[in-house]
Amino acid sequence: MRSPHRHWTSLSKPQRTELYLRWSLYLMAMFVLPGVLLGAGSAVGQAGNIPVIRISVLIGLATTLVLLRTYRVAMDHYLGRPTDPRLWLALSVGLAVAGSWTVLLFGPADGGPESPGGLPFTLFVTSTLLLFAHGPVCVALTPRRAAVVGLGMLLAVFPAAALAGIDPAGTAGYLTGLTLGMALLGPSCRSFAWLTSIVWELDAAREAQSRLAVAEERLRFSRDLHDVMGRNLTTIALKSELAVQLARRGREEAADQMAEVQKIAQESQREVRDVIRGYRTADLHAEAIGARAVLRSADVSCEIDLGEHADRLPGPVQSVFGWVIREATTNVLRHSEAGRCLIRLRTEDGRAVLELENDGVPDIPFPSQGSGTGLRGLRERLAAHDGELTVSTAEAGVFRMLATVPLPR
Repeated sequence: MRSPHRHWTSLSKPQRTELYLRWSLYLMAMFVLPGVLLGAGSAVGQAGNIPVIRISVLIGLATTLVLLRTYRVAMDHYLGRPTDPRLWLALSVGLAVAGSWTVLLFGPADGGPESPGGLPFTLFVTSTLLLFAHGPVCVALTPRRAAVVGLGMLLAVFPAAALAGIDPAGTAGYLTGLTLGMALLGPSCRSFAWLTSIVWELDAAREAQSRLAVAEERLRFSRDLHDVMGRNLTTIALKSELAVQLARRGREEAADQMAEVQKIAQESQREVRDVIRGYRTADLHAEAIGARAVLRSADVSCEIDLGEHADRLPGPVQSVFGWVIREATTNVLRHSEAGRCLIRLRTEDGRAVLELENDGVPDIPFPSQGSGTGLRGLRERLAAHDGELTVSTAEAGVFRMLATVPLPR
């Protein structure tokens, strides 16, 4: 069984946010039993109140257990997950109303001693039950329906308050205060669910943006390839057809036409290589600027120092360093909780050295969503230029990567 720390570090940011907000709602349910015990503590001194105190504690414990499950189901329903909260909502509301009737009818006729909240014992306990039972209702239902259910709960308790001998003015004040409490606590509970849904929507939007960027790049590449090859292939087809007709007639011009076809085919090969080379080339300065923008949008402070030698590096070296920056930025976003990142370029001993460092490396690595070939691909790119990639852990929680490429003399 994994420890809580290992479980926490294995979760993504949206999952951590949801877990935190879920437990914020669960704490609402856990307040019921302490609230009942707090109210019951003020009535312990009177022997006649012992039976109703015991009943109140049992009702508070049962309501707490039911509300924990109800809050969970209500949150899942709000997030659009397959669940039906109606049974649990009815059970929690019914238990709170039934418990309020029990406490009001079998409690002290005069309400008993005042609780720490300033209310008589019976009113304090019933307020606690009704108030926190209305929380999951506001999470699972629309605001209008939640208001109707809350009003129904108040109307259902009103006869019990009248039968308990509470004067009309006291009953009106009690119900007014309970209405205000529901109006404050209910939207607070719903806001936790709303924040959770917003976090998941933002995460889905970020993934959609990444997929759209890939699709846009594919469209650009296909468009460039079509523009290059479309006209040339059409010309090759026409000249080949003309050469066939001339050859059938025994004309010497057929050889000239085929020579032009060969020339156009060779030119097409060169143009395709140029397209692919442009598609696979990463500009050092452009990648550095893009990395800074992406990291800052993720609240990561990025310091970039390319020095004065960046423009003097050979084009292939700049390109491979651009790929290193691109892959390092991806690793920072996917495999760390970084708060700062450093990208520094320098030359030493006839070599160009690109240093990348970030903090926020977890003790337990995040689960990889792919095959993990990013660093291996960088080593292959660097090896093509006699370079190498060194990965090390500078200190606890810090990741450092050095890419070195020898410079021509």
